[in-house]
Amino acid sequence: MRNRSNPLGIGLMECILSGILSVNAKKVLHMDRNPYYGGESASITPLEDLYKRFKLPGPPPTSMGRGRDWNVDLIPKFFMANSQLVKMLLYTEVTSYLDFKVTEESFVYKGGKICKVPSTQAEALVSSLMGLFEKCRFRKFLVYVANFDEKDPRTFEDIHPKKTTMRDVYKKFDLGQDVIDFTGHTLALYRTDDYLYQPCCETINRIKLYQLPQGFTTLSAIYGVVGVKSEREIARCKQLIWDPSYVKDRVEKVGLVIRVLCILSHPINDANSCQMIIPQNQVNRKSDIYVCMISSAHNVAVQGKYMAIVSTTVETKEPEKEIRPALELLEPIEQKFVKESQIFISCTYYATTHFETTCDDIKDIYRRMTGYEFDFEEMKHKKNDICGGRLTIVRVNI
Repeated sequence: MRNRSNPLGIGLMECILSGILSVNAKKVLHMDRNPYYGGESASITPLEDLYKRFKLPGPPPTSMGRGRDWNVDLIPKFFMANSQLVKMLLYTEVTSYLDFKVTEESFVYKGGKICKVPSTQAEALVSSLMGLFEKCRFRKFLVYVANFDEKDPRTFEDIHPKKTTMRDVYKKFDLGQDVIDFTGHTLALYRTDDYLYQPCCETINRIKLYQLPQGFTTLSAIYGVVGVKSEREIARCKQLIWDPSYVKDRVEKVGLVIRVLCILSHPINDANSCQMIIPQNQVNRKSDIYVCMISSAHNVAVQGKYMAIVSTTVETKEPEKEIRPALELLEPIEQKFVKESQIFISCTYYATTHFETTCDDIKDIYRRMTGYEFDFEEMKHKKNDICGGRLTIVRVNI
């Protein structure tokens, strides 16, 4: 079997690339060894399969309800409004095959307490994240960010976007460490403090913004998919993208991620769903701790149960102790599923609860494959030009 380019696995990253390339009139051979979609980020159902996957003895207790009513994401992540992934979804029109649910709250950990991230002006005025004078300074900072225009030097106010570091910007507005932690890690979504010493332009732009694999494969089908089973054919192509688990001898281990899935009988701060970030400086670490909680509102658990996932980059030889601050906030925990041997490489999934780092990897692979940067505006024009074009995409389960 001959194909012009791009055999792919069916993990999230591979499926997004498949959708983008197929919309751009590329021929794609889609291969995978698993009988389910999602690869490393798959959703597991029924609950009995999750117990087996983590080698827990016996079936789930009857208090967990029907196993079929559970649909547990191994690596759940949130869409961020106006994010790169949202733009990719709109470009590929894969949204036609997906349903979306809003996450109720966003929290940040400060001084041993869970604080709500304000989403309205009224909430900001009463927020415990900062004092009255700090709020005034922070408001001036946000006004500056809102007015900032990279193409208009009149909005710079003595700040050079390509030279001034973000740390110096914070100093200009006299922001304290707690506010810096909140801004950099909860609004700009940085995983470490390295950004403080980089030019401020990217951070300012980040602050301004503040069932996927199945959908992308369906998108590929709309553009000409042929589904077949492998019968020992040989496929040849010009370019190849693999899930890292297929080529372990060619990947570089750069760290470890620990993820703990927790079944709860209570919500976090009375929210049916939420994201919580524990900034590194709040718990004397080098990287943040992330918590994602979802429930029956997202069709992942039975009524009255909640699924919380804690994750972080491992820094010591005792990874479960590293996430103890997060686990203590979740107590009592009805059942834990711990995975601490996860290999973390450049193109697998980070500890974050959002997709921005994944999108960065997608754009990097696209650039290396095509020789062009992924430009959302340019992609819109290309899509209009090729609408209705012919291409063939083959997906093979092996």
